[in-house]
Amino acid sequence: MEIIESSNAPAAIGPYSQAVKANGLIYTSGQIPLTPAGELVERDIKKQTRQVLENLRNLLNDAKSSMDRVIKVTIYLENMDDFGVVNVLYAEAFGDHKPVRSTVAVRTLPKNVLVEMDAIALPYDYC
Repeated sequence: MEIIESSNAPAAIGPYSQAVKANGLIYTSGQIPLTPAGELVERDIKKQTRQVLENLRNLLNDAKSSMDRVIKVTIYLENMDDFGVVNVLYAEAFGDHKPVRSTVAVRTLPKNVLVEMDAIALPYDYC
C-alpha cells in the first residue's frame, strides 16, 4: 500500500490520507470545496462543485492518474435539488469518459459544505 500526498489538493482535515494506492487502484478520500491552501470556497453549489472536481483532478494527477482513468465516483449532496447543476459540471469535468457513479443525499457534510466526492481510479502504470 502506498500513501499519496499532494500539495495541489487540500490536506486531510482528520486522521486519514488524501489518497491510497493499493492492489493496482487509487482510492481518494472525499474531496470537499477547500482550496489547496485550506480555504473554504463560498457556499455556492457551482463554485463548490468546481473546486471539488479540481481537487480530484489535482490529487489524481499527483497519484499518476487522471480523470479519464476514474472507475467509480461517489457524490454526496446536502440537497438533491442541486443534482442538475452538479451533473452538468461533472459531465464537463469528465467529458466523454463516464465512470460508474453513485449520488447520495446526506444531512450534513464536513464544514457544512454542499458537496463532497471521492473516486477510485487506475494509475497510468496499470494495464
